[in-house]
Amino acid sequence: MSEPQILPDEDAAVRAARTLLDDALRSGSRRMLGIAGAPGAGKSTLTALLAQALPAGSCLVVPMDGFHLADIALDRLGRRDRKGAPDTFDAAGYVALLQRLRGARPGDAPVWAPMFERDLEQPLAGAIEIGPEVPLVITEGNYLLLDEGPFAHVHALLDACWFVSTPEELRHERLIARHERFGKSPQAARDWSLGPDEANARLVAATRARADAEVHLG
Repeated sequence: MSEPQILPDEDAAVRAARTLLDDALRSGSRRMLGIAGAPGAGKSTLTALLAQALPAGSCLVVPMDGFHLADIALDRLGRRDRKGAPDTFDAAGYVALLQRLRGARPGDAPVWAPMFERDLEQPLAGAIEIGPEVPLVITEGNYLLLDEGPFAHVHALLDACWFVSTPEELRHERLIARHERFGKSPQAARDWSLGPDEANARLVAATRARADAEVHLG
């Protein structure tokens, strides 16, 4: 397996995304770009930057986090204490959504995707409308490059999948600050970031070599 191409900064990522968009417009066929990376790496920041840099209406962002299982389901399954692990998502549902987006044709009805509401820490169904005319769909999440379980089907549904790399100290700082911003105490934020989140980060890091490109943020 060859090493991922290096995209050294956000500007290089924007140029690469524009190339994908141009391919879609030239061919008349939708392109799908995945953005993978560990918790706190900057996936959402990068996808928002790409969406802003590309022409209005040319792309939409569909986060994997919309397929989080609700807390009521995690409590029933006994998985609440490791929320964010691969088996705390409806991975098969996410794959089914990508298949629908991949197969969209002119005249098809819009596809409605869920999103994750961080203020509530819960998924919200039917929050993102993706019409068949949208040439580029960007999806981001931790496990797009995982090679086991239902997530193993994701990579083949994408035209490209990039891995976001950020210095570990900065990633931890961002992650702890995010947990605090959404309600955790400083100690609880640190414990979660360096506990369950870090276990998931190690799993994600092991998928880096499957990426088409690696985006360096910092």
